[in-house]
Amino acid sequence: PDYFLTFSDLEISDGIDIIENIMVLSDNYISFNRENEDEPLNDVELMEITEEYKENNEIDGGYIAQSFDKIDFISNTYDDITVITVISNDLEVQDFYNELKVVNSWKGFENAKVDFGHIILLNHAFSPKLLIQLYKVATKQKAKFFESLHLPAHINHILNNDDFLVIASNLPEETLDQDYIMEIGLDITNMEYEDDDIDLDEFIERIEDAVVISCEDALEKIGLNIGILDYLVSKGIQIGDMIEVGMSLLENMEETDELKERLEKQLLKSVSDKNINALLIAAIRLEEDLQKGRVREINLNEKLVHFYPDELIGATIANQIAGTKALLNFRRYSKEKPGILYGLEPILSNAFAGLIAGCMTKILEE
Repeated sequence: PDYFLTFSDLEISDGIDIIENIMVLSDNYISFNRENEDEPLNDVELMEITEEYKENNEIDGGYIAQSFDKIDFISNTYDDITVITVISNDLEVQDFYNELKVVNSWKGFENAKVDFGHIILLNHAFSPKLLIQLYKVATKQKAKFFESLHLPAHINHILNNDDFLVIASNLPEETLDQDYIMEIGLDITNMEYEDDDIDLDEFIERIEDAVVISCEDALEKIGLNIGILDYLVSKGIQIGDMIEVGMSLLENMEETDELKERLEKQLLKSVSDKNINALLIAAIRLEEDLQKGRVREINLNEKLVHFYPDELIGATIANQIAGTKALLNFRRYSKEKPGILYGLEPILSNAFAGLIAGCMTKILEE
């Protein structure tokens, strides 16, 4: 269409706009064209830079605009719905040990960003009221999708802090007629829209599906996936901390650098084991679900009798690594809780007590 009717949260917009262009400018482009980079970017300056960009690229017509850290994008079309996902990403998945990988950023997690902006184009002429409703639908569905991923806290903290969303539909055809404009003007409240021509419940469901698929495709494009080491980072658990725990209960043996190196390799080897990996993830998720009251039958505020999933998980991990001989060490670590084990929540504490006990037993046997 020549014109869009939009509802958006863009920096340069009135909320509801009639425009010809939706413009997203990278922060690099904006910085290059600023006179004073020491001052925060304001809307007036962004508008001036956008106007200059339009002039240089011979772009005519009204617009809404947004600044964005980096600009990569994917586009998905589902019949009458097109979703353009604009991506800014500072994260990468790096190799760590054998099959183990970890998410990292050259900026460090304090300064890194991951943002997904969405431009949803609807090949219908919808009213402002319906556009606002669909904006709310898309916003909620996007939030629900990322919440469902249960991302590690340090990644979730930098996710979608500077995202945006545009819902854009066509203007009714008769409003583009010059005689109509001269006689009636562009009164968006009295235009003839197609709101009643669609099955709204079915259309909302399709919008929700389109948002989810676009988010999934965006994550796939940047290669962002999560593993056990990312959850350890989010819990503040480092390999060095686990080595310290392992060394703390040594008996009749001297602590040496060689022993520490062997324990480090065994810890990484054990965490690489898919069974151990799955049990550790299970412990992390169970702890979170119980702490947030997501399991109706289990109330941590009550006195729980014969409730010991932490010991079961820890003992299973220790046994998986080094057999029944590891169970004695597990009980020692579980009881005394040296080092980081003391500060962890109960299920995590015993899960990692089992991991460390199993690894210590394994290397001492060898």
